Amino acid sequence: MRVAGAPISWGVCEVPGWGHQMAPERVLAEMRDSGLAATEFGPDGFLPADPGERSALLKSYGLGAVGGFVPVVLHDPGHDPLPDVRRALAGFGDARTLVLAAATGLHGYDERPALTDDAWRTLLANLDRLAEHAASLGLLATLHPHVGTVIEGPEEIDRVLTGSRIPLCLDTGHLLIGGTEPLELARAAAGRVAHVHLKDVDAELAGRVRSGQMTYTDAVRAGVYRPLGAGDIDIRGIIGALTEAGYDGWYVLEQDTILAAEPAAGAGPIEDVLASVAFMEAT
Repeated sequence: MRVAGAPISWGVCEVPGWGHQMAPERVLAEMRDSGLAATEFGPDGFLPADPGERSALLKSYGLGAVGGFVPVVLHDPGHDPLPDVRRALAGFGDARTLVLAAATGLHGYDERPALTDDAWRTLLANLDRLAEHAASLGLLATLHPHVGTVIEGPEEIDRVLTGSRIPLCLDTGHLLIGGTEPLELARAAAGRVAHVHLKDVDAELAGRVRSGQMTYTDAVRAGVYRPLGAGDIDIRGIIGALTEAGYDGWYVLEQDTILAAEPAAGAGPIEDVLASVAFMEAT
């Protein structure tokens, strides 16, 4: 298995006011020291914008580049998302995976609009157009169903699977919080899964988000994401189903977190990352 990390496991996030943002030097050093092979890029500004400088920085820590999470508005007929995606891809260098999210156009992930049929037609057409553009550059575009975006729950995922050709980024945590059983989706749509984000989840807190008792942000702050093997998702079952189907892409470890302050040396997010790496080594 190819196992990578992501800066969000260290609390580094694109959402304004998310929490304390750790410096790239510490995050990358802890990725290296935990045995991860590569990383996704994180939000704009976390790594150098120039692809050569970005690649050199990652290589100096012994890390490869997987690709990047790019939230863009896809459903608005008056907005062309292609320029936004082109700007993001300009910094990819030798990374090959574009992870799209269908952004709402609002800040954060705590509220989202319902789409009209016309907005759905626009979104699905844009997904295929962006996937084709990425393929023309030798890149793989995937869609990431994500809490607080316009593609969150089972009906929306089904609509993407039937109405477009874009592959999926299967994020185990966002799927469960959004109401989809990730193992069932891994079995039913294995042929559409081209990238994987592995999270474990506290199912009780996830249920409170689905029922509206708690915002997504508050749930992250309360620890809805757990180290692999310490939550309620059948991570081993999902890996087994994907392996049986021939999946040979990246497994990106993610335990989204919100930090109040800089952790002490050797403490903080690295502890959960190390627990997840140990789980993967035993799987």
